[in-house]
Amino acid sequence: MSENSPEPERNASLRSSSHGMNRTIRHIAVFSLLMVLALLVRATWLQGYQADALADNDRNQRKKIAQYAQPLGDIVVAGAPVTGSTRSESGDLAYQRTYPDGGLYAPVTGYSSQLYGSTQLEGIYSEVLDGTDDRLKNPADALTRKQQEPGTVLTTIDPEVQKAGYRALGDTKGAAVAVDPATGKILSLVSTPSYDPSAIAGMDGADAWQALLADEDKPMVNRAIRQPLPPGSTFKLVVAAAALEEGRYGSVDEPTDSPMPYVLPGTVRELPNDIASAPCENASIRTAMRWSCNNVFAKLAVDLGQDTVRAMAEKFGFNDKELDVPVRAYASVYPSGMDRAQTALTGIGQFDVTATPLQMAMVSAAIANDGVLKAPHMVSEVVDGDGETLESYEDAPAERIMSERTAEQLRSAMVTVVEDGTGSNARVAGAEVGGKTGTAQHGENNARTPYAWFTSYAKDPASGKEVAVAVLIEDAGGPRSEVSGNGLAAPVAQKMMAAALK
Repeated sequence: MSENSPEPERNASLRSSSHGMNRTIRHIAVFSLLMVLALLVRATWLQGYQADALADNDRNQRKKIAQYAQPLGDIVVAGAPVTGSTRSESGDLAYQRTYPDGGLYAPVTGYSSQLYGSTQLEGIYSEVLDGTDDRLKNPADALTRKQQEPGTVLTTIDPEVQKAGYRALGDTKGAAVAVDPATGKILSLVSTPSYDPSAIAGMDGADAWQALLADEDKPMVNRAIRQPLPPGSTFKLVVAAAALEEGRYGSVDEPTDSPMPYVLPGTVRELPNDIASAPCENASIRTAMRWSCNNVFAKLAVDLGQDTVRAMAEKFGFNDKELDVPVRAYASVYPSGMDRAQTALTGIGQFDVTATPLQMAMVSAAIANDGVLKAPHMVSEVVDGDGETLESYEDAPAERIMSERTAEQLRSAMVTVVEDGTGSNARVAGAEVGGKTGTAQHGENNARTPYAWFTSYAKDPASGKEVAVAVLIEDAGGPRSEVSGNGLAAPVAQKMMAAALK
């Protein structure tokens, strides 16, 4: 073979090509092996670590089938269930939820819907009520995920107080809350207009759902705990508590330093009083509560300073974003970063101050309970199918908000409001009743119908029973000239207090 023959070059080229091909095959094999390993790891992760998450996913139809495979456990009021179950016409879902008095108890129960999930007590305790909660199972059942007999949720609601508030509010857009000051038990949680959860419980509830969403009155909004609005003059109780606790005044009967007219600091704007002829100049806290003198409490807020007023408000529960009863209540707000004029307006429950009826009931409850606030709750116990306790809320946490003397002074002033002031419509025969009215501005330059408020407490000296109530009338449908806490909200509170003390 000639020295110039191309054969050795061709062999070298073939060997090089073979080595390159082998390297490519090895790379592909390694990559494929890594892909297989990744799939194995993913499968192991899904089966070993995410199985529970997938089983609990709301999009998992098997979860929904299990949830409605048997009659749901009940939510109970005073020993009687306010929920039920009936055979479902849906193919895979054996049962659906029913609500015998749906509109009355919707703010308490929420809804359990085959289409739209669950809310409020129905949502919080869904696994107890459908029998899938691990606490209902023995160890063997926990491994097999066998469904057990459902549990029961026992509420603190008093049916007579609930009915009294619901009937008194009627078609009015508003809300009411009643609390036992000594225990923190929520006796009533009313929001109107309401809705019937039965209408959206089944697979045929889509039309009813859309109608509820389109309703301008927003019946599915729980106004009692989830719609904070300006509390108006009911907030003056918080300012008065701060003034007494800080020692600015020794009693509710000392004259205050309160000029009239009162000009908002840094402005030329005079702050008017609701009753122009009221004796509000340098009035005592008692007189200022009786006549709801804006000048007194606006100046008190400025003198105390926003930090002091906020600290007292937060003791009562304002700015608490984790208030669970056990349904999460929206935070009532006392703002920060204000100038002196804005701070003055917060003293009368305006500017950016907002509160729920639950929050204002908590204010009256702490005053009624000698300055101690018991954590509000509307569930007393959760039990399994045999009646054994899974959760108990009987011993609610307590916090001292103010001294006994301050609470006593405030009660005295609140009694004056009812006996000889702006809260006369709240009187209950044979009971000590104290309260505070409020009318809060609504809309730019108060262009819309104001909100009417009343917060109060009542004690029966004969039986020892007591109750704290807050009522909000968001819109009564009448002329603005007829809007007042005493005219609209106090009569509702009166009926609820009378029912609670009966």
